[in-house]
Amino acid sequence: MLEQILKRPVPHHIAIIMDGNGRWAKRRGLPRLMGHRAGRRSVREAVEGAVELGIEVLTLYTFSLENWERSPGEVKGLMRILEQVLREERESLKKNNVQLRTIGHVDLLPKQSREILAATQEFLSKSTGLTLVLALSYGGRAEIVDAARRIVAADREQRIPLTRIDEEFFRHRLDTNGLPDPDLLIRTSGELRISNFLLWQAAYSEFWVTDTLWPDFRRKHLYQAVYDFQNRSRRFGRAH
Repeated sequence: MLEQILKRPVPHHIAIIMDGNGRWAKRRGLPRLMGHRAGRRSVREAVEGAVELGIEVLTLYTFSLENWERSPGEVKGLMRILEQVLREERESLKKNNVQLRTIGHVDLLPKQSREILAATQEFLSKSTGLTLVLALSYGGRAEIVDAARRIVAADREQRIPLTRIDEEFFRHRLDTNGLPDPDLLIRTSGELRISNFLLWQAAYSEFWVTDTLWPDFRRKHLYQAVYDFQNRSRRFGRAH
């Protein structure tokens, strides 16, 4: 399948809602955190698969603003897993020429998590390949509100003519400024909702849903999603 995919244009930007860790653990009689830990291999598979396909941007919905409402023990465990993955995967990411970016309210993360994140970004700062975007403490509605606040703050300093505030102007105030919108949005675990993820950017994204739980997601699933994407007709609201 890989050879077939590489003969045709691939998505510039793939975004993934990594869902099903808790259910994966529950089915095995394991603590929820074991499901999150098991998802680590899936992250590696997705990143390496994206590199192999020549994808420009891969965005992973890593931790939502709503996730802060989970039990303190689970949140603390998730932060520890994040720190461990950043430390232990940075060499592999560098080898694959991956650069790291974040979106969301990263300032809400624990100090140690922020420091390890910043150190990893610095470690990968000379990479020029795939941009891996981690959506951390992220919410799509909050991002839009933040963009509006930035416009209001800028307007207080220098009056902005209403005619200047169009979609392109607004796009540059979003966390994803400088990145293409996702062409393909993948969701695991069979759920059929967007879960407050990239609400502005996903306006014309193609959706691909699999019943596979995130810890079981492998490169072959990414390839299948891209292959299916290549066989769709994207009209962007226009008639053909």
